[in-house]
Amino acid sequence: MNLDQLIDYLRGDPSFMSCVSHWEVLPPRPAQYGPMPAGMDSRIVEALAKRGIHRLYTHQSAAVERAMAGEDIVVVTPTASGKTMCYNIPVLSSILRNQDARALYLFPTKALSADQVAELYDLITLLDVDIKTYTYDGDTPAAARRSIRQAGHVVVTNPDMLHANILPHHTKWVKLFENLEYIVIDEIHAYRGIFGSNLANVLRRLLRLCAFYGSHPRFILCSATIANPGELAQTLTGRPVTLIENSGAPMGEKHIVFYNPPVVNRQLGIRKSALHQTRMLASMLLNNKIQSIVFARSRVQVEVLTKALKDQASDQIGQSTRVRGYRGGYLPGERRDIERSLRAGQVDMVISTNALELGIDIGALDACVLCGYPGTIASTWQQAGRAGRRQGKSITVLVASSAALDQYIISHPEYFFSQSPENALLNPDNLYILLNHFKCSAYELPFKEGEAFGNAPGVDSMLQFLQESGIVRKVGEVWHWSAEDFPASEISLRSAMTENFLIMDVTDPAHVRVVGEMDRFTVPMLLHENAIYLHEGVQYQVEKLDFDACKAYIRHVSVDYYTDADLNISLSLLDVESEDDHAAYGEIKVTSLVKIFKKMKFDTGESLGYGPVRLPETEMHTQAMWMTLSEETAGRYEKDSLQNGMLGIANTLRIVAPLYLMCSPHDIAVVYQVKSPITDRPTLILYDNSPGGIGLAEKAYHMRGTLLRHARQLILQCICEQGCPSCVGPESEIGTDGKQTALKLLEEIITYDRQ
Repeated sequence: MNLDQLIDYLRGDPSFMSCVSHWEVLPPRPAQYGPMPAGMDSRIVEALAKRGIHRLYTHQSAAVERAMAGEDIVVVTPTASGKTMCYNIPVLSSILRNQDARALYLFPTKALSADQVAELYDLITLLDVDIKTYTYDGDTPAAARRSIRQAGHVVVTNPDMLHANILPHHTKWVKLFENLEYIVIDEIHAYRGIFGSNLANVLRRLLRLCAFYGSHPRFILCSATIANPGELAQTLTGRPVTLIENSGAPMGEKHIVFYNPPVVNRQLGIRKSALHQTRMLASMLLNNKIQSIVFARSRVQVEVLTKALKDQASDQIGQSTRVRGYRGGYLPGERRDIERSLRAGQVDMVISTNALELGIDIGALDACVLCGYPGTIASTWQQAGRAGRRQGKSITVLVASSAALDQYIISHPEYFFSQSPENALLNPDNLYILLNHFKCSAYELPFKEGEAFGNAPGVDSMLQFLQESGIVRKVGEVWHWSAEDFPASEISLRSAMTENFLIMDVTDPAHVRVVGEMDRFTVPMLLHENAIYLHEGVQYQVEKLDFDACKAYIRHVSVDYYTDADLNISLSLLDVESEDDHAAYGEIKVTSLVKIFKKMKFDTGESLGYGPVRLPETEMHTQAMWMTLSEETAGRYEKDSLQNGMLGIANTLRIVAPLYLMCSPHDIAVVYQVKSPITDRPTLILYDNSPGGIGLAEKAYHMRGTLLRHARQLILQCICEQGCPSCVGPESEIGTDGKQTALKLLEEIITYDRQ
């Protein structure tokens, strides 16, 4: 069957349609074209014509025109709408006009960098001119780095390399900084929370160095669909930015299907597993050779699905290259090979974590299956956009898990289709982050009296503080660096520094090889001794985990089960910095410990038993604020009712707190404890989700009254009767009384706060 026939078949299949809660059809949209901008080099027009491009889409035309007119721009259009052209054309025009001109491209991941460089190479090859484009990242050989610094017209890197390797050594990059005309930042929706706040300060440092060397670069930013792209771009760059968001790219007909697995136990409300149903749908697509992508929520799910579908598609000698897995932990060369195979049409199906959510070109796919709701509306549209990348028809099936949020989304499709995507939030003026980058900037270049640091506040007081700490010294009108350490090496842009573990295959002792890598925080879950480690569907057993040497030794096995571990998190108090009768702020220890692992059968998912995990605890010291209920208040509620109400408040604070703290929801954690070991009473706890904390909990402590009042207002204004994801959480999670109990408890806590 082709895709049209498959869609018709599914619509006529009673067993499939009985599980469909909604089938949305987005009509096709024709392309809209704009004129070729004046001032575009004729050689670029000819090169585009060789690729069959004789006109630009309206958003491409507007973006190129505004960029070449000297404006800072942000382009926000759907996946596969040709955003790359919006920055490649202005950059190449600038270099063709002036051979000394330079451009800096920033991408959040190495995979995206490699992908975009390949596209730029193709265009330069058609131009037949000497424009040198280089990728500068951790994989760049030392021998190549000097020529990149001297001769690279376009330097492609990531924020981490810019922060730690380029800016601190700017004297080696004089040619780049003196002639920098464009700074291109793609996928800016990835820069939210701590990562985005760090990048905004890296850009302040970059622009300060550019001003010192006499260049005044313009920004071209690109983003997938989010609610506040203009605001995000302006906060990142510190400048007014022109928003271009009306896409002229064509779009084929899209079918979005919400699929709820059938109920197997009506009394307990248990449904068939989302993993099993995803496998069934993916199997159907694979049998019909419809090129597809399957998104799973975890690495284990990716590998379980990859193994099952590889077995289905294997040839007579048991090989299958038609199905590939893709996730973090695969080696870079392996990931590039998978991307190339997808583009070339040699792979029928790829099973991925959200690693393929960003705009890597993986060719034209016809179908997309999501195993579970990705957690945000923005991510769901981003993943669904991977199907139908060119003008043909496409289908996306969202398979709901039993989780309360999934069940709400699947049974309230109007909520999903009417809500706007989420805001991307960041706060570059967070004092912890700002001061760290201000130190880096002072190391890179002395500060003159009265000099600004972008649009950051409090420059004079920060210089005064650094002088009192012995980090800078004032000589005349200039503040010089006087400490010995190298500040950039101590700061990780993405939060905690994590040392990766290498995964060594020792099946053949004569040829021990590295097959993958894994971050320290994930290792206890997936690489404990006796774990079944899955890699591209191939099974290995972990024979030894050397925690000190950061290596895991695995051996190839053939068993009919996989393993999954349980993670326990506990909180303990280290220090109280400030407190009153019902709230406090201080330092806590977050302890993560994996105690047992489960053995799960591949085909049925049934449990085959348990085993112990003997690994040290993972500890994180961070900052937290907590609010307690009085014994009198708690005594008025049944235990279940109290628990439902506190869970409802915690869910609401997870929505409200990021808005006021200007961070990503992932940067904080909000938990409740009916009898907390910290206070011995019912307690709500908000803590920074990064080692050491970055001041979010402290800020929440000082503005807790505002947070509580906004949480109450949000619940009151929500039109749901007994709870939904927009306020206290779905009724299936908080019970029938959760919403009303949460409101009553909030009113009492707000009353404490006023006393």
